[in-house]
Amino acid sequence: MKGSIEVYTDNAGFYRFRIKDGNGAVIVTSEAYGSKDEALINLESVQNGAASTPVVDLIGLEKD
Repeated sequence: MKGSIEVYTDNAGFYRFRIKDGNGAVIVTSEAYGSKDEALINLESVQNGAASTPVVDLIGLEKD
């Protein structure tokens, strides 16, 4: 089963998107946006940038 992306309004009436894995668990929730168009523009930015964005491994670099 493939994951999904949902665009929705939260309880405060703001627009958000969330990315779910193939089991339906939410793995990412966006910040709140004032309009649906703003949420969709930012979602598109995430979709376009995610594949080419490098992963930065910080494990072992944390300070206690």
